[in-house]
Amino acid sequence: MDFTAVLAQIKPKLGCVADNLRIIESEITKAREAGIDLIIFPELAVSGYFLKDLVPEVALKLDSPEIARLIELSNGISIAIGFVEESDDYLFYNSALYLESGEIRHLHRKVYLPTYGLFDEQRYLARGEKFRAFDTKFGRFGLLICEDMWHLSASYILAMDGAVTLICLSSSPSRGIEGDSLGAAASWQKLSSTTALFLNCRVLYCNRVGFEDGVNFWGGSEYVAPSGKSVVRGPLFDEGFVTVKIDEGSLRRERIFSPMIRDESLSVTMKELARISGEREK
Repeated sequence: MDFTAVLAQIKPKLGCVADNLRIIESEITKAREAGIDLIIFPELAVSGYFLKDLVPEVALKLDSPEIARLIELSNGISIAIGFVEESDDYLFYNSALYLESGEIRHLHRKVYLPTYGLFDEQRYLARGEKFRAFDTKFGRFGLLICEDMWHLSASYILAMDGAVTLICLSSSPSRGIEGDSLGAAASWQKLSSTTALFLNCRVLYCNRVGFEDGVNFWGGSEYVAPSGKSVVRGPLFDEGFVTVKIDEGSLRRERIFSPMIRDESLSVTMKELARISGEREK
């Protein structure tokens, strides 16, 4: 079905959960009043990104009052949002929730935790162990968190599980200059376009802005159609309320014109991966 989404390119405050939730609720209210169907927030929108030893201080359990309030807000609009999750056995995850019609429709725990360059996630966080597509009122979706999308198998698994829309929540810092463009932005744009094109799917990418510990986040949230074309893109470095109108017909046309998913042989993929895994274990 056709639907309208907003990529809420916000500037979270590091470690300030209450302040961030006020910002988030304000954006949700604005989107509901505008008749938006789905609002998407960045990775760790509730807490900020470079948390380090603050992780236990900002973590939320799924039965916390803060999550309950977000669930309540989803009665009028579907919500995708990132936060630090504390499990019942006191592990901490970089997680994303998809909330719809007053319930948690899906929870994704980030699988690929970067620990290189600016990043040190594996020191403070546990890693997720699965990728699952899930059903929404707008069709079958998949959730990814930033680094997850850089591993081709993640998007592929979700597409094979029936996802026609991939949502990627991101906190990507500004890195590199390529001519007149920002290297990080150019790389993400290539990745999103290639993923959409080869998997015949939509990509909704939401990245944050602002500064933490001298590191700048670049924004540039975008919607990429199943053709690989960027339909709308948010500003660089500034907060944005990026409205996306999604046409079901464009997905149908692309899957007729370029039926990559129809022709994909999952059995061949599984057989060859089993062979490779077996050979590596010898």
